This record gives sequence, structure tokens and C-alpha cells, in this order.
Amino acid sequence: MTETNPLIVFTPSGKRGRFAPGTPVLQAARALGVDIDSVCGGRAICGRCQVTVGEGEFAKHGITSRASHVSGLSRVEERYDKIRGLAAGRRLSCQTRIMGDLVIDVPPESQVHKQVVRKEADTRAIELDPATRLCFIEVEEPDMHKPSSDLERVYKALQEQWGITDLSCDLAIIADLQKTLRKGEWKITAAVYTRAPGGGNRLVAIWPGFHDKAFGLAIDVGSTTIAAHLTNLSTGEVVASAGLMNPQIRFGEDLMSRVSYVMMNPGGEKEMTAAIRQALNTLAEETVQRGGMSRSDVLEVVLVGNPVMHHLFLGFDPTELGGAPFALATGLAITCPARELELNLNPGAWAYVLPCIAGHVGADTAGVVLSEAPHEQDEIMLAVDVGTNAEIVLGSRARLLACSSPTGPAFEGAQISSGQRAAPGAIERIRINPETLEPRYKVIGCDMWSDEEGFEAAIAQTGVTGICGSGIIEAVAEMYLAGIINQDGLVDGALAAQSPRVEAAGRTFNYVIRQPLADGNEPCIRITQNDIRAIQLAKAALYAGIRLLMDKLGIDQVDKIRLAGAFGSHIDVKYAMILGLIPDCDLARVQSAGNAAGTGARIALLNSAARDEIENVVRRIEKIETAVEPLFQQHFVEAMAIPHKTSPFPHLSAVVNLPPPKEISSTNDEGGERRRRRRS
Repeated sequence: MTETNPLIVFTPSGKRGRFAPGTPVLQAARALGVDIDSVCGGRAICGRCQVTVGEGEFAKHGITSRASHVSGLSRVEERYDKIRGLAAGRRLSCQTRIMGDLVIDVPPESQVHKQVVRKEADTRAIELDPATRLCFIEVEEPDMHKPSSDLERVYKALQEQWGITDLSCDLAIIADLQKTLRKGEWKITAAVYTRAPGGGNRLVAIWPGFHDKAFGLAIDVGSTTIAAHLTNLSTGEVVASAGLMNPQIRFGEDLMSRVSYVMMNPGGEKEMTAAIRQALNTLAEETVQRGGMSRSDVLEVVLVGNPVMHHLFLGFDPTELGGAPFALATGLAITCPARELELNLNPGAWAYVLPCIAGHVGADTAGVVLSEAPHEQDEIMLAVDVGTNAEIVLGSRARLLACSSPTGPAFEGAQISSGQRAAPGAIERIRINPETLEPRYKVIGCDMWSDEEGFEAAIAQTGVTGICGSGIIEAVAEMYLAGIINQDGLVDGALAAQSPRVEAAGRTFNYVIRQPLADGNEPCIRITQNDIRAIQLAKAALYAGIRLLMDKLGIDQVDKIRLAGAFGSHIDVKYAMILGLIPDCDLARVQSAGNAAGTGARIALLNSAARDEIENVVRRIEKIETAVEPLFQQHFVEAMAIPHKTSPFPHLSAVVNLPPPKEISSTNDEGGERRRRRRS
């Protein structure tokens, strides 16, 4: 296609291409290998290929996308909308034709291989002392000789039977009170919230008779995924969990792209706030349905998120977070009625948002701190929440430091040629034979390795569709161990004579993991030199941030490491260290922390004192801004090497045979003089 043809970019995959005007969006998606469902073969019968047309300027992609850049609603779409209904803003991709530059969002329900959201609730013992509790009371009946209102007698019963004083309530409670009392024959259950702003206790809900359903939601609002855990406030049990893709991805995969969208599109922050709040309500509905209850049983919600997500779900403009000095609108903990966040829960439900630490270290990191408790350690603990933006906390009870590093989306499969998010069919584990250079691998959705008999039959439904974050980490580390790449990340083109797995690609070389099957329905899965560079850049940014904090503490060794987040939970810690993602440490003391941010939210939900604890701890965490630290660039350059250019890795070397230094041609100059990159 010529450069004059319209450019189309699909999110969340990031795949792009130019197509002639009039090309159906579904046809373009298939040509690019974009995952769009279409059971009816593009005849507008099944309605599974629905997409959303991006509206506005997308600086990251360098294009302006408009609804006018696609064909108008066809008669077939109008008929489908009349019979089955199209959601607002949705189009059938089989009927929508490209007329100009476009950003097209493929929602999760239109994807064949829907993402596996891996943010399960961690099993953790939490001391139960919730801010909201249920109180069954017997209320004195009205008496002509003792003039007092029904509300006064409810307050009196709560004081006498539960020791609760200093009460207040909304008008809605008073409006229902008399009917509720009489229906319960003067016995009711009252829900009391003990952390209302300004002090005192708040009567938030009432039921006739005995009622024992009191639940709260702990929500981790990530830039890529959102996870919610419906929790019984009385027992601490997680009764239902659900997760979904953050719908803001259509505005930009990374946080700065979303801030840029707000800067370039007036009112863009309101669009993103509406999108995230709708997603939160979707999760609330899904969890209560799974738990077999109603939204009115949800009396409280605790939320965590990075600073940009924090500002957007609270309805704050995140523009100031887009540049130095990265000022937060507020970093304080927030307590407000859930209805102010447009959350459709019990009308009296309250919301609590953990405090942020700094402009790029948010409430999600505060959740990690609450969960992993580095402030209670005698040893030096490193806690890293690995995501599109990595948040780092280092220290002990004596001193805590925090910073963030811009790792980008490479660890989640984005910007990788065969990369994808974690979904059935994605390679998540890989081993490479150093003698034959032959790989074997596992894909999500199948427990078998690729060299086991029956593997192809086992994956017949999903196929092998790409490689996700944990897979790309292992692939690059295994290529290093097998000698396919050297410490500088260069692919050894001389190995092409030894194995067809190493193939020439212009002036560089690729490593082929899986060739497409004969039917051509699968993509070729390969690791390119650019893929390796993307991973090196991401891991160097993370390591440099960690090293900077170690400098500030005056240490060369950490005692224990906790890897948090969906990605951090599913990478093999050994391969993370081989790659140089984290500093050297006893591997037995490097552990996954699971969804530590979500666990921190659950702790704050179930233990009122934990809120005071984290608010106090956050105030004494020292914030380091990597962007203005002169040593960051030096650390970054040295960390580009695998595992590192200068830092020794004695613990790792004791369990893994790291390859000796290897000199490799930097380019594939066929017939020309080969330039060499030498070690210093």
C-alpha cells in the first residue's frame, strides 16, 4: 500500500497498516492479524465483530481519528441495530469501510482470544476491624408519654446496645426509617461507618429484622487491567473476583499517551473518567452476580491506582502529571461517598482511596507497601510493582525510598513483533537447547510442552498466537544462555549456518520460535533484534531506578526482593535475574508478591487501623525523581547489558552457568567488511 493510503491502528494490540479507501475494517484487521471475532464470516449476522472508532488526536500514533473517517451506517447495520441493538459508539467492522486515518478499538467481547486477567486475590491473613459494621438492634417503640423521634430512639439503641455515639445519617435513611422499623417490628439491622470525614459515626444503611450481608469491594485500577475483589466484611472471605481490560487503552496504551490525549483533546479527561467509572460499575455488577447478592449489599469500596489512574477515576485533570515537577492534585488519602464517584452500590456506601506517594508513585504502590510491609523489616527489602510504569520501593524500618521507572509496555507484549497480552495461545514459557538451538515452549491454556506428544491436538482450539510478557523475558534470557545473543544483546548471525532457527533479516538476524502451520492460519513467532532492544531498554530503565535507590541508601546488596503486579507474578524470578531485570540476590529470597496492590486494598478494606498506618508510612517515604538524577543515565547504559555490564551477580552465578563474553558482528553485511563491537 502507498504512503497516501489511510493509516489504521488497532488497539489494544497496537498493530497498524495502510489500506486503500473503501477497505472494510474487518478485512484490514485480518490482514494485520488483529484478533476480531466474526462467526458469520462478515455477513453482519452474528454481531461479534463490533469495534469503536477513536475520536480525536492520537499523538502517540501521529494521526487524527474521526468518526467521519469511516463510511456511514449501512442499511445492514441499521437492520442489525433495530433487531438486536448496537451499543452507543459501536460499529460492525465487517460493514465499516476505511475512508481516512483511524484508531480502532477492539473491545474484549469482540476478541476471539479474550485476555486472561491475572490479578487473583492473594490468600492473606488480615486482622478484621472493618470501618463498616452491622449492628442488630431492638428499638424502643414510640410512647405518648416519652416524646422522641424514631431516629433518636435508633441512636439511643445503638449507644446502649453497641456503645456507638456521635451518630449522623443522610436524609435518605430518615425517609425509609419509619417503614423499616415497623416492618421489622422494631428490630432492625443498622450499618455504621466509623471513618466519616470530620469524625463521628455514620448510619449508612438499615434493614428490617436481622441482616448479615455486608460486603466491600477492593479494586486495583491498573493502566492495563482492573481487578475487583468482593469481600465479606464480617469474615474477610473473598466471595468473588473479576477483572477486565482498562477501557482507557483506546486513548493510549501507556500513561503518558493518555495524558497527551487530554492535552490535545479538550474534555478528554472527562471521556476517560466516564470510561473508567463505567468499567468499575461493570466489575461491581459482575462480582455481585457471581456472589449471588445485590449491589445494595456493597457498603464500602477501597481503591488503589497509579497517579494518572487515581486522578482520572476521581475526576481530576491529570495534565500536571505529564511534565516536571509532576504535581499531584492531591496525594492525601480520600474518603467520600461512593456515589460521588458514580458507583452504583448501596446509596450509603463510602469510598476510600489510599494515599499517593509522589507524582509517579501512586496509591497502588502504597497498597504494595501495606501488603509487603517493608517498613516493618530489619533487612533491606526491594519491592517492585512491574507494569507499564514500574514503581520501586527500597528500604527497611530505618528508612524507605521510592521512585518510578518508565519501562513502557514491552513487558506486556506490546512493541514486540510477535507480542501479545496474556491470552490463550500465547507462549508463556520457553527453553532453548544450547546444542541444537531448538526451542520448546508452553502456551497459556495448555499444560503440555510443545515437544510432548499430543501438543498440537491440545492447542487446536487456540493455536499459537504470539508471545506474552513472561514468555518474552524467558525467550531473551534463554537466547543469552544458549549463546544466540551476547551480553550486548546482539544476535550471532554466524549461527544461521548451524540452525535455520537463526534467520537473516536485512542487516540483522532473528530467532524463529515457531513456523506457521501449512494451513497458514497461524503467524510466524520470532524474536527480532528490535524485540531484544525493546526488552533491553525496558529492563535497563527498571534496573537503573533500583540502582539509584541503592546508591541513596549506600548499599550494594539487597536482602530480599518482592515482585508484584500481574506481570511480576508470572515471571520466573531466575529468568528475571538472568536478564538483569533485578539486582543479584539469593534466589530463595526472591518471591512473587501476587497482586500486592490489590492485597493492600483488601487490607485497608478489612482493617480500619491499616488506613492510619499507611497514611503515616507514606508521609515518611523519601521520593526520588529519576528524571533529574544525573547518575540515572549512567546506570541505564550499564544495565543495557545482560545481565549487567559491570555489576557482579555472585548469587546467580552459583546456580546458573552464565556464558563467557562473546564477540559478535553488529550487522549482517553480506559481502562487505564485518564491523565488530568489542567489550570495554
